[in-house]
Amino acid sequence: MKQSADVVIIGGGVIGCSLLYNLAQLGITNSLLLEMDVLASGSTGRSQAICRMHYSNPVTASMAWESLKIFANFGDAVGGASGFVKTGYLVVVEEIERSGLEKNVAMQQDLSISTSQITAEHLRELAPMVSVNETEALAWEPESGYADPYSVTTSYASKAREMGAEVVQRTPALGIEVTGGRVRAVLTPEGRVETNTVVMAAGPWSKQEMAKVGVDLPLIPVRHQVASLTRPVDRLPEHPTVGDIAQSFSFRPDGAAMTLMGFGDDEEVEVDSYNQGVNMTAVADSMSKLARRIPAMADCYFRGGWSGLFTTTPDWHPILDRVPGTDGLYCAVGFSGHGFKLSPMVGKTMAELIVNGQASSVDISPLRYSRFAEGDLMNSSYRYRVLA
Repeated sequence: MKQSADVVIIGGGVIGCSLLYNLAQLGITNSLLLEMDVLASGSTGRSQAICRMHYSNPVTASMAWESLKIFANFGDAVGGASGFVKTGYLVVVEEIERSGLEKNVAMQQDLSISTSQITAEHLRELAPMVSVNETEALAWEPESGYADPYSVTTSYASKAREMGAEVVQRTPALGIEVTGGRVRAVLTPEGRVETNTVVMAAGPWSKQEMAKVGVDLPLIPVRHQVASLTRPVDRLPEHPTVGDIAQSFSFRPDGAAMTLMGFGDDEEVEVDSYNQGVNMTAVADSMSKLARRIPAMADCYFRGGWSGLFTTTPDWHPILDRVPGTDGLYCAVGFSGHGFKLSPMVGKTMAELIVNGQASSVDISPLRYSRFAEGDLMNSSYRYRVLA
């Protein structure tokens, strides 16, 4: 492991690896990524990995749209595989939230995002297996789908290595050395690594790591459950990805015969001791919701499941910024369930911020560190905040 680096990234999930790659693209190849376990072993590997653009704010909608273009063309854009599968993405809201959906779709169309409001009649043409009430409001994204978080993460890491970056696994950062108000080094079990720039991208572990240098990140880990279901392929060979805001859950196809379903309350948990399985009562409840939305799924059966962590902020949006008060310290944290789908552009904009002093691909200033103290929080059109 190198003893000095221009940039050290703490965290080997998709955010850290995307940043490592994008820094190399901008000429910063004397870089080091530290991962305490193996790549994608934290929240990334437990992601539902849906790729969609339906957000309430231009910054996240833009980042998701530009990220989708990269996922869909990953071999040429980055190299390696993303496992992207285009399924289309349906948003379903109750009548009470219709105005929010209309506002969101209009904003997204202003950004040239491929999306539109549709009627129940139109949905019967696009996805006849999906059942909706006439009073529910709908939006459709034809280009959206899902990808493989492990493939994306390791592809970013591999390409960064080819350009000269170093990735060290099973090596935690023990602390960040700060003197005179600026970063001097990162401490590891293998020794001290001198650097002037550190990026915290350790997902739900970021809060405890930053506390070591007196930074109190407003992060709360929330448990999110995912169930894997076998669907009756003779009657249901395919279905779109659905953000069912009306019923507060989501689902997507997984290969030729499976469906992944994401659900759960905002259950605050401890990072190192939470239940990584699923609650069968919650599984049964969500399977009932799924059967209401796709009647053929009444004959699906449960194959297994897992839980991961959403690292939430007070407004359920990430913090992408310098850390005030410490020169050379940055954070890309608090993704609140949005991290994977935004990761290509998170890496790109954070690299621009570090190298050029500001992001130019997308204006990420709405996601600045200081917005909480300023009372300038991001807003959502919906009560189901993970679809902010």
